[in-house]
Amino acid sequence: MLKLTSKAYRLPLKHPFTISRYTVEIQETVIVTISDGTHSGYGEATANPYYGSTVDKIKTSVESVRDIVEQSSGMAPDDLWRRLEPLLQDDYFALCALDCAFWDLYGRKNQKKLRSLFSSLEETPMSNYTIGIDDIELMKQKILEKPWPVYKIKLGTEDDISILRELREVTDAVFRVDANCSWNADQTLKYVPDLKALNVEFIEQPLLADDWEGMRYLKPRCELPLIADESCRRYEDVMPCAEGFDGINIKLMKCGGITPAVMMIELAREMELTVMAGCMTESSVGISNLAQIAPLLDAIDADGPLLLEHDIAEGVFLENGRIIYSEKNGSGAVLK
Repeated sequence: MLKLTSKAYRLPLKHPFTISRYTVEIQETVIVTISDGTHSGYGEATANPYYGSTVDKIKTSVESVRDIVEQSSGMAPDDLWRRLEPLLQDDYFALCALDCAFWDLYGRKNQKKLRSLFSSLEETPMSNYTIGIDDIELMKQKILEKPWPVYKIKLGTEDDISILRELREVTDAVFRVDANCSWNADQTLKYVPDLKALNVEFIEQPLLADDWEGMRYLKPRCELPLIADESCRRYEDVMPCAEGFDGINIKLMKCGGITPAVMMIELAREMELTVMAGCMTESSVGISNLAQIAPLLDAIDADGPLLLEHDIAEGVFLENGRIIYSEKNGSGAVLK
């Protein structure tokens, strides 16, 4: 019989992290552990106001399926996900933590590095480093503190282009911009010539998540690729996104874990969409799980632990944008 536990943590950030919707100074998160007495697997789910995720909700959801999880020894991870998903449709963050922990345990029990179960490839895309909205001098300071080949710049102010011009003065790195639903279609098209001149690779989620009409108008007129984030939460969102976007940004917590993420990648490839995966502000537990699907991706945002004052785990880490895997089996994550 397996043992399921969950524990909440408060993770102070190095700097306040601001996007168009809110600012975070301390990230609350829950680590889920599934153990067979010899091996343990770890998953993570963070509090997130936009998605209605709280520590109490996550822990309650995990507790609600305790009996099923603890009696699932010998079950394949994707089969357990299909058993749990109908019961946790209102809490995909908790479902993600459970799915990832079970995959991690499965890999360790079978002496497999988890990524080898999804791909024979070892090459992975470079991870960007995220710069949140802040005083422009502090944004510059963050770039100078962390020289990196690719930055994601959070936007959603009245001075977005001016911000990019100022940041361009201190780095030649590639920029990706993420408006987090804060622009409209006309605004986006107005910005595109400047974005191209400033070496912006793509625009992530310019419009509101449900503005499908706006995205269908924007896509054929926009000269930069458009990547869906808030508009693409789960598997059923992939096909609609093909009408208004050039690619999708999968997040394990949005979709419910590794199991559905792999299904979303397969469908996105059929739809000829660019496939990116991203993270929340999270520890190396969550990032080590995310990195297991990195060989399947075109782009990745896996910098969550770099934004923390202190990480609670170790495993996968980033070295100048490169993903460096642990030698341990499963996800490789270990709590400190």
